[in-house]
Amino acid sequence: MNKKVLALAACFSIATLFSCQGQKGKSAANLKNNADSVAYAIGISIGSNMKKDGLDSLNLDVLKIAIQSAVKGDSLLLTQMEAQSVIQAYLGDKAKQKGDANIAKGKAFLAENKKKPGVVELPDGLQYQVVTEGTGPMPTANDTVSVHYHGTLIDGTVFDSSIERGQPAEFPVGAVIKGWTEALQLMKVGSKYKLFIPSDLAYGDRAAGPKIEANSTLIFDVELLSIKGK
Repeated sequence: MNKKVLALAACFSIATLFSCQGQKGKSAANLKNNADSVAYAIGISIGSNMKKDGLDSLNLDVLKIAIQSAVKGDSLLLTQMEAQSVIQAYLGDKAKQKGDANIAKGKAFLAENKKKPGVVELPDGLQYQVVTEGTGPMPTANDTVSVHYHGTLIDGTVFDSSIERGQPAEFPVGAVIKGWTEALQLMKVGSKYKLFIPSDLAYGDRAAGPKIEANSTLIFDVELLSIKGK
């Protein structure tokens, strides 16, 4: 299917997909043949990506008009280069807003968290709580360790867990996020710590996977199982 047909199919399927906003779970689409199914599938893909990228509040009527104009070869209000610049600027602004909000939420969380019994805050903002103190050796930044961990966001969303996988993770101490590198060197083998890692000691202004947004504060339950060669 050529690009113009794809664009036209996407245009009409988007309009159908987002019509009747008050009827959640229902669709006015009537798929009479395979071409209709393809059009609807394209609409689902475009609509899902728009929602994922935070574009679900855009004016879909304007979107439909733009697609129709492009397919028909009508004069357009923006050049391709201008269109790309507009999209990039918009997404950049949205990402900054979300990132700034995550910083504020993280700071508020850590400010309250450090008041809890047993929570220690280091000068760089890393917080930890000793759950169990081990008796084994302590790793250096040059060591490779085996650990079990369970990672969540401050709202409790689980983003990764070796515990749930049932498989410990092994990695060099100096090859992970700063908060981990610092905390692991405080732990003895056999220790279990709860880590509260501010965004600048985690992934900073980068997103990491589908669940960790830019500037996210992270929480880890960590058990240091062993140090390779020790």
